Amino acid sequence: MRRYLIEGMSLDEDMVDFASCLAKAYRGKIRPFCLCRDPGVPMYIADIGDQHVVKRMPLSGGDHDPVCPSYEPPYGLSGLGPLIGTAINLDPSAGVAALKLDFSLSKRCSTTAAGAKAAATDSIKNDARKLSLRALLHLLWHESGLTEWTSNWTGKRNWRQVYRHLTEAAGNMTVRGESLTDRLFIPEPFRTDDKAAIAQRRSQKLAGLFQPAVGTRRLMVLVAEIKEFADARSGQQMIIRHMPGVRFHLEDAAWRSLQRRFETELALWKSDDALHLITIVTVGGNSAGIITVNEIALMTVTSQWLPIDDAFERRLVERLVRLRKKSVKGLRFNLSRNQPMANVILPERQPLACALYIVPAGADEGFEISLKEMIEARPDLEAWIWRVADGDLPPLPI
Repeated sequence: MRRYLIEGMSLDEDMVDFASCLAKAYRGKIRPFCLCRDPGVPMYIADIGDQHVVKRMPLSGGDHDPVCPSYEPPYGLSGLGPLIGTAINLDPSAGVAALKLDFSLSKRCSTTAAGAKAAATDSIKNDARKLSLRALLHLLWHESGLTEWTSNWTGKRNWRQVYRHLTEAAGNMTVRGESLTDRLFIPEPFRTDDKAAIAQRRSQKLAGLFQPAVGTRRLMVLVAEIKEFADARSGQQMIIRHMPGVRFHLEDAAWRSLQRRFETELALWKSDDALHLITIVTVGGNSAGIITVNEIALMTVTSQWLPIDDAFERRLVERLVRLRKKSVKGLRFNLSRNQPMANVILPERQPLACALYIVPAGADEGFEISLKEMIEARPDLEAWIWRVADGDLPPLPI
């Protein structure tokens, strides 16, 4: 049972009138405090699907007690750690994270050939000073809580939930003083009986892409699920779920580049209809009123919307999703595949939480040295290692 301090009153979440107290605090813009520690840890109240929910502040999970549901594993075990304080700067008083991006949200008007640079930038740079396109997607996924799982949530996570949590997380991020939500478009769940209103809201959100401009044009970030790729007169059309009738064009060169750079993600997605392919794209508008692709990155997720890098991570994750205790999927952000990270963490395991590492078959000596240093730096965590070259998945530390 969790307790919160709201306006000087200690409230238990199982109180009969707890929901009404949250609604009142939300309307009054009152900040609750989680009493897992003394003094309490500041949090905020979100309105998600007509339900008020107490959520942790951006990147504050480490401030909570390890037994608290809001606790997050150490950021240094994933690609997030090096970005905090450089690419991601927190403002505790405002409860927002200011982001520095290594991709542009504007484009020179003189540039033509829609989609010509769709995948020219591989979007993954080992640079802690700025967020790559993929790193921004990973941050949104992380802050939305979509890296966390317990079997109690089976059947309860769908695009409607993903949409709401991503939108809520983006509201706590800024780029150059502007709320990320002003430059981010996530397709809302499509409903046939509301399709006209949905199309109108989409047009209003994207209208800024087609405003007359001199010198540079405004770009936006699209985060969505890809339904399929289809042949076009030249290149490919990218068809997005929940955006019927909208097509994104990739020229032949961009399509070939995308296939090379994201070969693993595409192969995983094609291997099983249960998997989802998520894209993050910077998009613009041209004089013909067509939405154009500028840069793009991909991420494959499981049926539970948990990100996976390859088939080995998928095997591990699919074993863990059956557990009632929480698991937290690690993300690479700007890290390359030849750098180790904790692929999954089991924060509720006793007597010690456990970090799960996968060593790929082609790992070199540098990988092993870095892994050893990472494990030795966290004596408070037990380490479980699967060296893929040694054989099948070892018994899990559960």
